Amino acid sequence: MTVQVQLRPDPHAPVVVVEPASTALATIPPEVTPRDQNLGGPGEMDPMLLRYDPEAIAAHYRDRPAQVFFRCFNVLRPILLFSLSLLWDKQTGAIDRNERKRAVRLREILTHFGPAFIKIGQALSTRPDVLPPVYLEEMTRLQDQLPAFPNEIAFQFIQEELGAHPYDIYAELSPTPVAAASLGQVYRGKLKTGEEVAVKVQRPGLADKITLDIYILRGLAAWAMNKLGSRLKSDLVAIMDEFGERIFDEMDYTQEGRNAERFAQLYGYIKDIYVPTIYWGYTGRRVLTMEWITGLKLTQMAAIEAQGSNPTRLVEVGVQCSLRQLLEHGFFHADPHPGNLLAMPDGRLAYLDFGMMSEIKPYQRYGLIEAVVHLVNRDFDLLAQDYIKLDFLTPDTDLRPIIPALAEVFNNALGSSVAELNFKSMTDQLSELMYEYPFRVPAYYALIIRSLVTLEGIAINVDPEFKVLSKAYPYIAKRLLTDPSPELRASLRDLLFKDGSFRWNRLENLLSNARDSDDYDLDRVLDQTIDFLFSERGEFIREQLVDEVVNSLDLLGRSTLQQMSSGLRSVGDRLRELTGQSVSASNATQPSLPPQELESLERLQRILKILRETQGFDPMKVLQLIPRLLVKPELQSIGQQVASSLAQKTAARLVREVLLASSPATTPATTPVVRPQL
Repeated sequence: MTVQVQLRPDPHAPVVVVEPASTALATIPPEVTPRDQNLGGPGEMDPMLLRYDPEAIAAHYRDRPAQVFFRCFNVLRPILLFSLSLLWDKQTGAIDRNERKRAVRLREILTHFGPAFIKIGQALSTRPDVLPPVYLEEMTRLQDQLPAFPNEIAFQFIQEELGAHPYDIYAELSPTPVAAASLGQVYRGKLKTGEEVAVKVQRPGLADKITLDIYILRGLAAWAMNKLGSRLKSDLVAIMDEFGERIFDEMDYTQEGRNAERFAQLYGYIKDIYVPTIYWGYTGRRVLTMEWITGLKLTQMAAIEAQGSNPTRLVEVGVQCSLRQLLEHGFFHADPHPGNLLAMPDGRLAYLDFGMMSEIKPYQRYGLIEAVVHLVNRDFDLLAQDYIKLDFLTPDTDLRPIIPALAEVFNNALGSSVAELNFKSMTDQLSELMYEYPFRVPAYYALIIRSLVTLEGIAINVDPEFKVLSKAYPYIAKRLLTDPSPELRASLRDLLFKDGSFRWNRLENLLSNARDSDDYDLDRVLDQTIDFLFSERGEFIREQLVDEVVNSLDLLGRSTLQQMSSGLRSVGDRLRELTGQSVSASNATQPSLPPQELESLERLQRILKILRETQGFDPMKVLQLIPRLLVKPELQSIGQQVASSLAQKTAARLVREVLLASSPATTPATTPVVRPQL
């Protein structure tokens, strides 16, 4: 018996199907000869369509107006009829009764329209906050349960790409496809060397269908931009070009193979992430042979739990991997729908389908990190600057009216904490500002949002209370503390210092969140902090830290003395009680620090507690840093300034508390530090 695990089963079907080996996988007899290749040439492709070139595509279809007209008619007619049926249901009160029928019809319409529209349905399939459950169920079928095309065409493509009939290449091949998606269908097979593989074969006539749809959609985008002008907040043509480039890359399976290997190199080290192997000897432009992955969709929660895995934990693994894709290396999976993310029996999360990938430039990655940090900390003036860096606003934009608008909108979205915020609410809130202020959505941002919103949709399906941003912020805090790039060093400085004062609560927040990141390295933080602090770029922070160090040491010293004095006073009171002496009221009253200083002391103690509880904290390693620091002339200068300022504060307090004790004037809680000139 052979156990055939459905790669992406129907929601109503059993997860595991047990069949005799002869039906699950067909053993290919070596004596079978290649079939007739004269199938009408479905594999032929216009060389113009191999790479996305909008000008060449426009020239191609400009001479074919009838083809374009009939395509537009064939698309608009079913959409109009479907809209009228929904309107009729609403008028007759039959929405609930006909919901299943309408959902099935929408899936059939998108399937008939072809790959470009199927991808719209795939994106909708992950949004339980947009579509009702019945529609979600039908849209999910667009991920991998589309109608298959004939084996004869698929086998011809294999022979054309690999140079031999599949019966001569593979030891075994399933008699029918195990999955069929928008661009191709998948067979389960086995190489003659014994490895189990998935063989993906491209659909016939794919390039022609996609190219015509992109030409029409790009023409509509250009018309809209010409007619609506500044009222549009996105460069629709650029967005269509970005989509066109990505989908043309997706039609080249050799490019997908290279993407998979690059993805494995960049992210394969992440715990519980798995990327299948590509078999290059069995791969061409229209045929891809990769390692077979047995697994379940993340949306199949009961089945995943039955195999001993936690769906929520796997979603968190996917979130952490996506953060590194978007913010660390910039090479990201732009189509992470449930059919492309499988929970393996051993608890790992496998990524599939590396056709639609995209990249984010370094300045965009840093800008996104800074924007999230400024949003979480409600630094809306800096957030407005981030939108300029990210190309949402031009450098000459007047930010004065935008900053309070950002504060009003995002304060409502944030609620009381970052844990309440999700990406959809962020994009919804931002869209409210788009029409009032001169924002423009850059083309690169469309695929980022598609990726994040799709991933969040999966997360919401698994756990309705899941908030991607709250899971992401520990990683972002870790990056801000550990990344040596000048951009993030400057951002960290701006976050921690304001108007010449150090914001300890921000440091506490960063340290508290960063320690929850899986790969947070406290030793690295200390090393990089020291290197930056004693560099030329750290001069500003060194100057500001002198006051903070003096105040903190003075506060800790007074607190320690107060505790010792209180302890000695308690011992004295106890001795007096034993000897029958009365305890004076003045001795019984324990002195306390002013409320502001008590709050500062508690914050300092919380930060020290966070450091002690952080994984990897070792006091001995901290002590080993002392010899390295003592030789730095900057530290010697700081030490002299701190010692002099502490002496001044102590002398001033002595004068205030001893010589002027009888003065009725109220003494201020803190004494300004006068830093000596060295």
